[in-house]
Amino acid sequence: MSELRESGENYLENILILQKRNGDVRSVDLAREMDFSKPSVSRAVHLLEDQGMIEIQDDGRILLTQEGDQRANDIYGKHVFLTKFFLAIGVPEEIAMNDACRIEHILSEKTYEQWVKHAEHFFQEPDHHMQIRDEIIFDFNKRALSGDIESTH
Repeated sequence: MSELRESGENYLENILILQKRNGDVRSVDLAREMDFSKPSVSRAVHLLEDQGMIEIQDDGRILLTQEGDQRANDIYGKHVFLTKFFLAIGVPEEIAMNDACRIEHILSEKTYEQWVKHAEHFFQEPDHHMQIRDEIIFDFNKRALSGDIESTH
């Protein structure tokens, strides 16, 4: 996989979340939902396009490439798993979300795989109380990208 900065991963994750919610996603949708300027989002989207993570259609729709989709789902999966794990061990929700978002960007695949393998017993009980809403992840990414939350880099 190509090298992608934390901000790019946050954008990919938010594109994935908007696609799940709305179907089609355009730069203007990201700008509106994240309350960012159109030029700022356009710059980020074109960087993702240059890195082969997305394709921008003639009508402005943003499509995740195979690599971009895999990367977005990997980051999203880590975010959800880590948040659920932290909640299961008693970490308050806001701290769990913040820590999960920071860790998801630096955690190696091997460590993540082993963590998942050895954490199964934390999820033995029904997890209805640990549902992670996409809006919470989206909002955290938005705040991290806007500089309201300290980056891990």
